[in-house]
Amino acid sequence: MTTTDGRVLALDLGTSSSRALVLTAGDAAPVPGALARHKISPTYGTGGSATIDLHEYVEGLLGCLDELQQNGHLDDIGAIVVSSQWHSIVALDNKGDALTPVVTWADTRSVHLDLGSSFDEHAFHARTGSWLHRLYWTRRIPWLLSEGSPAGFAGLPDLVIERLTGERVTSVSIASGTGTLDLATGEYDDEALEIAGVKADRLPSIVPTGWVAHLSAEYERRWPELVGVPVHPPTGDGAASNVGTGGYDETTAAVTVGTSAAVRVVHPIDGAPELPWELWRYRVDEKRAVTGMAFSAAGNLHAWLTGVLQLTSDEPTGVEIGGSRVIAIPFQAGTRPPATVPSGSGVYFGLSFDDTAADLLAASMQGASLEVDRGLRMLDSLFGRELSVVLGGGGIDASAWWRRCLTATFARPTTVCAEAEVGARGAAAVALGLSPQPGGEHLTPAKADVDRVAALRPRYERLRELAAQAAAV
Repeated sequence: MTTTDGRVLALDLGTSSSRALVLTAGDAAPVPGALARHKISPTYGTGGSATIDLHEYVEGLLGCLDELQQNGHLDDIGAIVVSSQWHSIVALDNKGDALTPVVTWADTRSVHLDLGSSFDEHAFHARTGSWLHRLYWTRRIPWLLSEGSPAGFAGLPDLVIERLTGERVTSVSIASGTGTLDLATGEYDDEALEIAGVKADRLPSIVPTGWVAHLSAEYERRWPELVGVPVHPPTGDGAASNVGTGGYDETTAAVTVGTSAAVRVVHPIDGAPELPWELWRYRVDEKRAVTGMAFSAAGNLHAWLTGVLQLTSDEPTGVEIGGSRVIAIPFQAGTRPPATVPSGSGVYFGLSFDDTAADLLAASMQGASLEVDRGLRMLDSLFGRELSVVLGGGGIDASAWWRRCLTATFARPTTVCAEAEVGARGAAAVALGLSPQPGGEHLTPAKADVDRVAALRPRYERLRELAAQAAAV
């Protein structure tokens, strides 16, 4: 890996927005005012579709760079890095043009695979870090092949890199999120490709972390300030967010709350502990993996509920942590694998006429916190210690109540990352070999809050099981 004397231009390819921002060279801190954002509105359909218009997305991102240039923020750039959503896929024709929109992680369309009794999914999961789930290309590619005759497939970040540099490649980090990577070798997994029904030459080539390219002549003319600036391979947003919060070794779990939420630990790929069935594992770069659990309801749940309830405050004002009588099971967007609870399965238990909008909001935020806590305790067990915890992401930055709620639910101190742009910061850290520190406030859980959550937990777990059973009916 290399460092840079210049500032860093970070491209953040999210589900709800694409952004371009400038970071300082030493600590990858956002330069004040040097951020441009293009809002994304995915299209959702009754058949389970959740897609993004590729042309609009890329043009919006290019417009962000134009905005930074107009405001004089593209001077003294020494590197271009990318943090991107995992799991997206686009079907391509034989000229490399898109046949489909960007199919996002939230899309539930795929094919059911019956591989017979000889298929060992536990061995497959241990090797690839994934399951035969609709989230991954092992089920998405057969579905896309059944819908037409694609010549190839790529993810959103692969196509953004191709648009900027002319080279269609992917990173070991992005490829690991497709469910088709052998984590140990860093190459496409033969069994996963056989299941998907494609050869490796129909997918983007995997380049090492140290690979760099440069902008094509078209974009060097458009942004002359970026001539000769190296473009680094993209990092999956989960891995980038972990590193960006300061959670970059096996002593620390990073909890990030954005559109969705996750709890993860970064650790060496060599000598990695055996992967439990309930957790996934992807790659950060050539030497590191990230193991964790993700949750489909977080910032999206908060935004939906504040809108539905027409709340004037984003905080559940007046409600004690763990104090709401209402129990909310946050399955509105279903569950991530290996659980199979479908979307539309959110539940409130214990409603009464004296409950307020703040009670409902608090119950949902508490439910999401308890879900994350389930993953944290699995990671504690896996790594043989009570992990330190850092909190980061837009949801963390926006809600002091949620920060305190998570801290009380975990029943341990937490450190809040001072920077909200953890994905961009982490992508810079991975590409350039940086070790960012959280730099934010330290929270100590209040005993009364911890006790209320502990008393609530058994009831939550019983009702959670009922909700999952009802969703399967």
